[in-house]
Amino acid sequence: MQERRFELAAGTMAALEIGNEKTADLSVVFLHGWLDNAGSFKALMGQMHQLNPALHLLAIDHFGHGLSSHKSSDNYYLFHDYIADLYELLDELSPNRLVLVGHSLGALVASCYSAAFPEQVEALVQIEGAGPLTEAPSNSLQRLRDGVLSRHRQQNKPERSLSSFELALKLRMQANQLTAEQLLPIVERGTVQRENVWFWRHDAKLKCASLYRMAQEHADSITSQIRCPHLIVLGDQGFKNLPSSQADWGQNSPQVITVSGGHHCHLEQILEVSDGILGVVNKI
Repeated sequence: MQERRFELAAGTMAALEIGNEKTADLSVVFLHGWLDNAGSFKALMGQMHQLNPALHLLAIDHFGHGLSSHKSSDNYYLFHDYIADLYELLDELSPNRLVLVGHSLGALVASCYSAAFPEQVEALVQIEGAGPLTEAPSNSLQRLRDGVLSRHRQQNKPERSLSSFELALKLRMQANQLTAEQLLPIVERGTVQRENVWFWRHDAKLKCASLYRMAQEHADSITSQIRCPHLIVLGDQGFKNLPSSQADWGQNSPQVITVSGGHHCHLEQILEVSDGILGVVNKI
């Protein structure tokens, strides 16, 4: 497993990689969840490589996360920009054939990308994620107000420091209800030490509330256009009401499997999730 960097318009996008897209017939690109990073897929990629060494595997850090650049000070990481960033990355990568695997936020991005650019995506796997986030249009004004106010509050917040790496790991363990071993790759990639004090690497603006969310009809118009083979992986202790879990998948309803675990079930059931992804790969 190696580090890789892509120089894109918004900055440097970092990634973890196994294999080479120029010599592999198929690339699997992994998109992590909010405030996670490419380390979220490190164990899964290792397992998949053991089972199928011929695959090219690439897990990115979204901008503002992990080792990737933070966007400009006036950028607040709008959902649609993740899709545009992915397009630019894939234009640089130019894989022969592409499978997208997304977790949580990454799953939502992957669903929209697969619908918008069906000619690029051979298969889609979503882990603890369905269609894009939705809410009733009647909440639009309150969301706009709350989002603007959250930006104002964030601008006045000092950077949070941590006394040790062990504290950072402990906080993530408490938040995700996972073990130190499971979370270590995420926390190692998501923290930095400066003058004997530790800090989270992610851009603090990521915690600002969004100013806009789709109505269910908007999300359905997107998800109904997904045409490729499609798998959704759920944890039996994951999010009980996934965003857009009632999405309209049109004539191409996804296969859904449930594994033991919570929202980060791909860290808890590595072999089972690997087998599920490779099952989709084998279909194409």
